[in-house]
Amino acid sequence: MTLDRREVVSLDISAPPATVWQHVRQPDLVHRWYRWDSPTLDDEVRAFVAATEGHEGGTNHTLTWRNHDVLAIGPAAGRPAATHLTVTRSSHDLAGYDGVHDHADAVWIASAEQLRFAVTAQNTQPRRTLSIFGLDAGDLRDRLLDRAGLHGIRGVPIGGNVQARRPDGTLLGGTLVRKTDDLIVLHLHGITEAMLVLFETPAASAPPHGTVGAVLSTYGLDDATFAQVQERWTGWWRGALH
Repeated sequence: MTLDRREVVSLDISAPPATVWQHVRQPDLVHRWYRWDSPTLDDEVRAFVAATEGHEGGTNHTLTWRNHDVLAIGPAAGRPAATHLTVTRSSHDLAGYDGVHDHADAVWIASAEQLRFAVTAQNTQPRRTLSIFGLDAGDLRDRLLDRAGLHGIRGVPIGGNVQARRPDGTLLGGTLVRKTDDLIVLHLHGITEAMLVLFETPAASAPPHGTVGAVLSTYGLDDATFAQVQERWTGWWRGALH
């Protein structure tokens, strides 16, 4: 049976296709954007670069994995010095899809945004990430994101500014670059080269309230500054849970 294909994410990157192609083929560059720091990241990067390559006309390239996910890279329309990237997948895998939420789709969208950020916004320093998952999203009268200072974030238009007051009273500012039913992506202000991805799993998939996850990607922070960011990160989510 032939499975229908779905476009999961489509975006332009302000860098030449050859540069973006390097970032999806070289393991050290894949490490700079793919997923987030974890004990399994090295294995995940190896699986990523094991994809089968395809080429068309020297400027359009594809990567295909065993599960039939396809990443395509080529020149952006009307912008030969920029790149257009798409990820398509076959019909939802019923083994990992509950009819409401497909976590693999959300991870692909987040990773594509992290790739764009890594290529166009960061310096040459290694990436370090902080992440937290499985937080109870709270009921409609007491949402976790509201307690975290992000009340009304879904009402902000793409490209709009977001200012959150964390439970400890400190401010967090950013620009909203993407929002879907499953996630929100912010480019942060005030931290050198940082991006925040918020994952939301609906209550229908994770009863009774749904869950929230978050990934912070940073570049160019020295050890002392990163330790401060980590302490504030931990306090932010711990404070929101109370």
